[in-house]
Amino acid sequence: MSRLHLLPLLLFALLLLRPIPLRSQPAAPSAPPQCALNFTALRPFLAPPPPADDASRCGVAMQAVTFLLSLHLAATSSFVLPAGASACLAPLRAALTYPLPASACGLSGLDAVLAAPGCGNVSTLADFDALVPPSARQDIDASCDRDLSAVPDCTACTTALSKAAAAYLLPGSPNTGNNSVTGCVQYPPIYAGAKASPRGPADPATAYCLFLLKANPPQSRSSVAAPRVYGAAFGSLAAVLLLAAAAGSCFVVRQRRARAAAAALAADSRSKRSQAMESISASTTLVKFSYDEIKAATDGFSRESIIGRGGFGNVYKGVLRDGAEVAVKRFKNCSAAGDAAFAHEVEVVASVRHVNLVTLRGYCIATTQREGHQRMIVCDLMHNGSLHDHLFGAGECQMAWPVRQRIAVGMARGLAYLHRGAQPAIIHRDIKASNILLDDEFEAKVADFGLAKFAPEGMTHVSTRVAGTLGYVAPEYALYGQLTEKSDVYSFGVVLLELLSGKRAFISLGEGQSFVLTDWAWSLVRRGKTVEVIQEGMIEPGPTEVMEKYVLVGALCTHPQLHARPTMEQALKILEADSAPSPLIIPERSIPVVANLAEIERSASSSGSGQLFSPSGFRSFIHTNEDAALASPNET
Repeated sequence: MSRLHLLPLLLFALLLLRPIPLRSQPAAPSAPPQCALNFTALRPFLAPPPPADDASRCGVAMQAVTFLLSLHLAATSSFVLPAGASACLAPLRAALTYPLPASACGLSGLDAVLAAPGCGNVSTLADFDALVPPSARQDIDASCDRDLSAVPDCTACTTALSKAAAAYLLPGSPNTGNNSVTGCVQYPPIYAGAKASPRGPADPATAYCLFLLKANPPQSRSSVAAPRVYGAAFGSLAAVLLLAAAAGSCFVVRQRRARAAAAALAADSRSKRSQAMESISASTTLVKFSYDEIKAATDGFSRESIIGRGGFGNVYKGVLRDGAEVAVKRFKNCSAAGDAAFAHEVEVVASVRHVNLVTLRGYCIATTQREGHQRMIVCDLMHNGSLHDHLFGAGECQMAWPVRQRIAVGMARGLAYLHRGAQPAIIHRDIKASNILLDDEFEAKVADFGLAKFAPEGMTHVSTRVAGTLGYVAPEYALYGQLTEKSDVYSFGVVLLELLSGKRAFISLGEGQSFVLTDWAWSLVRRGKTVEVIQEGMIEPGPTEVMEKYVLVGALCTHPQLHARPTMEQALKILEADSAPSPLIIPERSIPVVANLAEIERSASSSGSGQLFSPSGFRSFIHTNEDAALASPNET
C-alpha cells in the first residue's frame, strides 16, 4: 500500500499522541491516562454490518475520528488532544465493533509518527482563526449555519469547506508547507461541525454531510405498541362504519361536480394550447406538419425507418413530399398538458441558428384515436450519422487527424454559441458522442439542445442521470443535481477524449471493476505521457504538440472540480490557437472520478440526487491501487 493511503490515519495517531517530557528524577506513580474523546456520541452512527474490506474499514475509522475531534473542538476549542491520549486507541477499536487492521490503517509504528510535522501549527481555535482569513470563515459560517439535510444546503456547505482547504490548508499553501495533506484538509469540516453548524456535529444531518456517518435507524417498537394499536383499531371500527354510509352520499354529489369542473378545465386547456401553437407559427419560420404528412414521410413509422433510439422516443428517417430527407424525433408518453411548454421550447430552439447546430425544420402536435397524443420535431438529416457511429461502430475508426480536429472545433463552437450567443442561454445537459451529428463534409452539428427536458409526463426536470449516459455526466450534476454551463464543459471534454483516443467514456469490466476514460487519460497526463492518449495507428496523425494540446484541453475540461474547468469560449480559443498557451496548467485532481462510481451509478438509476461524499480527505483512502483501476482495458 502506498504511503499516501496510510496518511489519513497517521494524522489520528499524531493527534492522539504528544511527546511526554522526560524527567531527570523518577516521578511518583500517576493514574492511567484517560481518553478525552466522547465515544458514546459515536455509537448512534455505527450501524451493522461492518464494511467489507480493510480499506473501507480504515475510511470509516478516519471519518469517525474526524467526527470525534469536531465534538472535542466544540467542547474545548482545541483541535489537539491532551497528553496521554494514546489511551484513545483501545476505545476506538472497541467502538468500531470490528477489527481494525493496524498495518492497513497506519496505526503501527507510532514512534515514527511522533516526529511527523504538524498542520501549520494549528492546535486551537484561535490558531485556526489566524490561519484562515475572516472572509473564508464567514463563507463557511454562512454556508453551514443551517440544517444540512437538504442536498443543495449540504452542497453549499461542503463547497465552502473545499475552497477553504484548497486555498489555505493544502500542501504548498503559504501557511502549511508541503507536508500537511493528511491533517489539514480535515480541519475545515472539524471546524464547521463544531462552530458553524447550529446543531453541532452530533446532529444526524450534519454528521452525514460533513463526516459521511449515517445515523442508525430507530429500533422498532411494534411489539410494545401492538396492543394499543389493536385496541384503537377495534374502537374506531364502529365509527368508521357509521361514517362510511354518510360519506357515500356525499361522494356521489362531489363526483358529479368534479366531472363538470374537469370538463370546463379541459376546454380552457385546449384553448390555451391552440393559442400556443399559433404563437409558434407567427413568430418563426417553422413548418407545422400534419400527423399524416409525418406518417407518410416515415413509411408509417416503420421499423426500417428507425435510425436512432433514446430515452424519450425514437428517431426516424423520413422523405418529405418535395424530396427533402429529414430526421423525425417522436416523443413517447405524451399528453396534451405539456403542449404549452413544448411550444415555448420549440420557439426558443427555432430561433437559434448556427453552422454547428442542427437546424430545426418544423414540428407536429396531434392526437389520434389509435396512437394517442403525439409530439414530434423535424430536423435536417445528417448523412454521415453521429460521431458515436464512427468511433464505436462495426468497423475500426478510420478518421484522420484533420477530420478529428475539425469535429473537435465544431463541437466547441456550437456549445460556445449555446452558452454565450443564444438568448436566453441554453445548457445542453446531454452532450455525448451520439448527439454530435456529422454532415457530408464531417462538420460537427450539436443535436438535441434545449429539448432534453421533454421527458415522459411527470418529470419536470430531466438530467442525464435519467437518460442513463453514465461517463459523460459532470460529478457535481450526477451527485448533487448542480447544473451549470460547466456541466456541458465536462461532457464536451469527455467526448473530446473519446474522439482523440477512440475509447469509450465508460466500460464495466465486471467484478466491480470499471474503466473511466477521464481517469485513464489523467493518469497518463500526470506522468508526462500525454501523447499516449492519442489513438494508436491513427491515419495522418497531426503534429505531436498540437495533438497533446487537444488532450490537455480534454483533461482540463473534465476536471472533477467545477471551478477548475474553463468556459467553452476559453476552451475554443485554446483549440483554435496556433500554439498551446504557455504554460497550460491543469490543477491536481484530489480524487479520481472512479472513486464515486457507486454514488454516480445510484444517481444514474433515478431522478433524485446521489449520496454525498465528504470533501474531508476526499476519501482517497478507499483506493489502494489507483493505477490498476485506471489501466486501459483491451476493448475500446
